[in-house]
Amino acid sequence: MEPTELAHSPFAALTFIAAPALLTNASSVLALSTTNRMLRTRDQMRELYLKSEAGSVSAREAARHLNLVSRVERQATLIMGALYSIYVALAAFASSTLVTLLGVGLEAPLGSWWLFATACVGVALGFIGVGGLVKGCVNLLRATNLSLLNIHEEAGLIREGPAPSGPKT
Repeated sequence: MEPTELAHSPFAALTFIAAPALLTNASSVLALSTTNRMLRTRDQMRELYLKSEAGSVSAREAARHLNLVSRVERQATLIMGALYSIYVALAAFASSTLVTLLGVGLEAPLGSWWLFATACVGVALGFIGVGGLVKGCVNLLRATNLSLLNIHEEAGLIREGPAPSGPKT
Protein backbone atom coordinates (compact mmCIF):
# COMPACT_ATOMS: atom_id res chain seq x y z
CA MET A 1 0.00 0.00 0.00
CA GLU A 2 1.35 3.41 -0.98
CA PRO A 3 1.77 5.92 1.88
CA THR A 4 -0.50 8.41 0.09
CA GLU A 5 -3.31 5.82 -0.01
CA LEU A 6 -3.38 5.80 3.79
CA ALA A 7 -3.93 9.54 3.91
CA HIS A 8 -6.74 9.46 1.34
CA SER A 9 -8.71 6.49 2.62
CA PRO A 10 -10.17 6.42 6.14
CA PHE A 11 -10.73 2.67 5.74
CA ALA A 12 -7.03 2.12 5.05
CA ALA A 13 -6.15 4.09 8.17
CA LEU A 14 -8.69 2.12 10.17
CA THR A 15 -7.22 -1.15 8.93
CA PHE A 16 -3.73 0.10 9.75
CA ILE A 17 -4.61 0.68 13.44
CA ALA A 18 -7.03 -2.22 13.93
CA ALA A 19 -4.45 -4.80 15.04
CA PRO A 20 -2.96 -2.76 17.91
CA ALA A 21 -6.44 -1.64 18.97
CA LEU A 22 -7.67 -5.24 19.05
CA LEU A 23 -4.60 -6.32 21.03
CA THR A 24 -5.22 -3.44 23.46
CA ASN A 25 -8.71 -4.78 24.10
CA ALA A 26 -7.45 -8.36 24.53
CA SER A 27 -4.77 -7.18 26.95
CA SER A 28 -7.38 -5.31 28.98
CA VAL A 29 -9.51 -8.43 29.36
CA LEU A 30 -6.44 -10.48 30.31
CA ALA A 31 -5.43 -7.85 32.89
CA LEU A 32 -8.91 -7.96 34.44
CA SER A 33 -8.92 -11.75 34.73
CA THR A 34 -5.37 -11.73 36.10
CA THR A 35 -6.38 -9.19 38.75
CA ASN A 36 -9.22 -11.50 39.74
CA ARG A 37 -6.76 -14.39 40.02
CA MET A 38 -4.53 -12.25 42.23
CA LEU A 39 -7.43 -11.43 44.52
CA ARG A 40 -8.38 -15.11 44.73
CA THR A 41 -4.80 -15.97 45.69
CA ARG A 42 -4.98 -13.35 48.42
CA ASP A 43 -8.17 -14.97 49.69
CA GLN A 44 -6.47 -18.38 49.70
CA MET A 45 -3.58 -17.00 51.74
CA ARG A 46 -6.00 -15.44 54.20
CA GLU A 47 -7.74 -18.82 54.63
CA LEU A 48 -4.39 -20.48 55.21
CA TYR A 49 -3.46 -17.83 57.75
CA LEU A 50 -6.69 -18.32 59.67
CA LYS A 51 -6.16 -22.08 59.62
CA SER A 52 -2.65 -21.64 61.00
CA GLU A 53 -3.94 -19.39 63.76
CA ALA A 54 -6.39 -22.09 64.84
CA GLY A 55 -3.39 -24.29 65.73
CA SER A 56 -3.55 -27.86 67.05
CA VAL A 57 -2.51 -29.68 63.88
CA SER A 58 -0.36 -32.77 63.57
CA ALA A 59 3.24 -32.57 62.35
CA ARG A 60 2.18 -34.09 59.01
CA GLU A 61 -0.59 -31.53 58.59
CA ALA A 62 1.76 -28.69 59.58
CA ALA A 63 4.31 -29.72 56.93
CA ARG A 64 1.56 -29.99 54.30
CA HIS A 65 0.20 -26.62 55.38
CA LEU A 66 3.61 -24.94 55.01
CA ASN A 67 4.04 -26.54 51.61
CA LEU A 68 0.66 -25.16 50.54
CA VAL A 69 1.50 -21.70 51.90
CA SER A 70 4.77 -21.69 49.93
CA ARG A 71 2.98 -22.66 46.72
CA VAL A 72 0.29 -20.01 47.13
CA GLU A 73 2.96 -17.40 47.85
CA ARG A 74 4.90 -18.42 44.71
CA GLN A 75 1.64 -18.39 42.76
CA ALA A 76 0.93 -14.82 43.91
CA THR A 77 4.44 -13.74 42.88
CA LEU A 78 3.98 -15.27 39.42
CA ILE A 79 0.56 -13.67 39.00
CA MET A 80 1.93 -10.27 40.03
CA GLY A 81 4.75 -10.63 37.50
CA ALA A 82 2.20 -11.59 34.86
CA LEU A 83 0.07 -8.59 35.72
CA TYR A 84 3.08 -6.30 35.40
CA SER A 85 3.93 -7.75 31.97
CA ILE A 86 0.32 -7.50 30.81
CA TYR A 87 0.16 -3.85 31.87
CA VAL A 88 3.35 -3.17 29.89
CA ALA A 89 1.75 -4.91 26.89
CA LEU A 90 -1.43 -2.90 27.33
CA ALA A 91 0.50 0.38 27.42
CA ALA A 92 2.57 -0.64 24.40
CA PHE A 93 -0.46 -1.61 22.30
CA ALA A 94 -2.37 1.55 23.24
CA SER A 95 0.69 3.66 22.43
CA SER A 96 1.16 1.80 19.16
CA THR A 97 -2.42 2.57 18.20
CA LEU A 98 -1.98 6.25 19.03
CA VAL A 99 1.37 6.58 17.26
CA THR A 100 0.02 4.84 14.17
CA LEU A 101 -3.06 7.03 14.12
CA LEU A 102 -0.92 10.16 14.46
CA GLY A 103 1.35 8.95 11.66
CA VAL A 104 -1.55 8.41 9.30
CA GLY A 105 -3.24 11.68 10.29
CA LEU A 106 -0.15 13.84 9.95
CA GLU A 107 1.33 12.16 6.87
CA ALA A 108 -0.18 14.68 4.44
CA PRO A 109 1.25 17.87 6.03
CA LEU A 110 4.54 16.36 7.23
CA GLY A 111 5.39 13.99 4.40
CA SER A 112 5.92 10.29 3.91
CA TRP A 113 9.05 10.25 6.11
CA TRP A 114 6.72 11.00 9.06
CA LEU A 115 4.52 8.03 8.21
CA PHE A 116 7.56 5.77 7.92
CA ALA A 117 8.97 6.97 11.26
CA THR A 118 5.70 6.54 13.13
CA ALA A 119 5.13 3.15 11.51
CA CYS A 120 8.56 2.01 12.78
CA VAL A 121 7.76 3.26 16.29
CA GLY A 122 4.35 1.59 16.12
CA VAL A 123 5.86 -1.74 15.09
CA ALA A 124 8.49 -1.51 17.85
CA LEU A 125 5.76 -0.84 20.40
CA GLY A 126 3.82 -3.77 18.98
CA PHE A 127 6.80 -6.07 19.53
CA ILE A 128 7.12 -4.82 23.11
CA GLY A 129 3.43 -5.52 23.62
CA VAL A 130 3.64 -9.03 22.21
CA GLY A 131 6.67 -9.71 24.40
CA GLY A 132 4.73 -8.53 27.45
CA LEU A 133 1.80 -10.76 26.58
CA VAL A 134 4.04 -13.79 26.07
CA LYS A 135 5.85 -13.23 29.37
CA GLY A 136 2.56 -12.64 31.19
CA CYS A 137 1.01 -15.80 29.74
CA VAL A 138 4.06 -17.88 30.68
CA ASN A 139 3.80 -16.62 34.27
CA LEU A 140 0.07 -17.35 34.32
CA LEU A 141 0.72 -20.87 33.06
CA ARG A 142 3.29 -21.45 35.81
CA ALA A 143 0.87 -20.08 38.43
CA THR A 144 -1.87 -22.35 37.09
CA ASN A 145 0.44 -25.35 37.44
CA LEU A 146 1.00 -24.47 41.10
CA SER A 147 -2.74 -24.19 41.58
CA LEU A 148 -3.16 -27.61 40.00
CA LEU A 149 -0.61 -29.08 42.42
CA ASN A 150 -2.64 -27.66 45.31
CA ILE A 151 -5.82 -29.18 43.90
CA HIS A 152 -4.18 -32.60 43.51
CA GLU A 153 -2.89 -32.49 47.07
CA GLU A 154 -6.27 -31.49 48.48
CA ALA A 155 -8.01 -34.17 46.39
CA GLY A 156 -5.63 -36.77 47.82
CA LEU A 157 -6.49 -35.67 51.34
CA ILE A 158 -10.20 -35.94 50.61
CA ARG A 159 -9.72 -39.45 49.23
CA GLU A 160 -7.81 -40.48 52.36
CA GLY A 161 -10.81 -39.49 54.42
CA PRO A 162 -10.98 -37.51 57.62
CA ALA A 163 -8.01 -37.59 59.95
CA PRO A 164 -8.50 -40.01 62.81
CA SER A 165 -9.71 -38.21 65.88
CA GLY A 166 -8.75 -38.94 69.47
CA PRO A 167 -10.50 -41.60 71.55
CA LYS A 168 -14.22 -41.10 71.89
CA THR A 169 -15.63 -40.87 75.38
